[in-house]
Amino acid sequence: MMENRNYQKILDNKIKELNRDGEVPSLLLHSCCAPCSSYVLEYLSDYFEIHLFYYNPNIYPPEEYAYREAEQQRLIDSMSNKHPVTFIQGEFNTSEFYGAIKGLENEPEGGARCLKCYELRLRETAKMAKKIGAEYFTTTLTISPLKKAAMINDLGLKIGAEEGVSYLQSDFKKKNGYKRSVELSEAYDLYRQDYCGCVYSKMK
Repeated sequence: MMENRNYQKILDNKIKELNRDGEVPSLLLHSCCAPCSSYVLEYLSDYFEIHLFYYNPNIYPPEEYAYREAEQQRLIDSMSNKHPVTFIQGEFNTSEFYGAIKGLENEPEGGARCLKCYELRLRETAKMAKKIGAEYFTTTLTISPLKKAAMINDLGLKIGAEEGVSYLQSDFKKKNGYKRSVELSEAYDLYRQDYCGCVYSKMK
């Protein structure tokens, strides 16, 4: 894990490079929920044409999934962005999640089970990015103060190389990103869940 890398600086440099060339590339953004995506959409939609990919087969129960998805769509419809933001609904097949984390059910929160969950969602995002012809893919997951940006970015780079799509490195909690997401959640009256999503995080 490259713990000492400044992912915000890496992202800033990439954006400067794109701006210098006058490009507005397409980005497939995996989103875990509306609150986490709020700041990321506000920030990145100035520089990218975003397709937001809501793929979270880890969420429990199904009613929670449906509510979070509805909130995500409501946020996209409510925000004004410089460049277009479209919504892509991922498949809600919980067997994909339970299959991926089999044998890791009793692992602590933030450990090996979560790593498998990140990998599952990032892999599907990379595949979808390739399918729709997006130039980059990334995830909102790095905005959480409880998630390690290095772990997520290492996975994204590895998967991007394997799937043939460029991964956009990030640490969205930087520049007061998490604080801004809280402010935007209040402004748009978004539902802020009190657990990450899966049944194990709900029980902890």
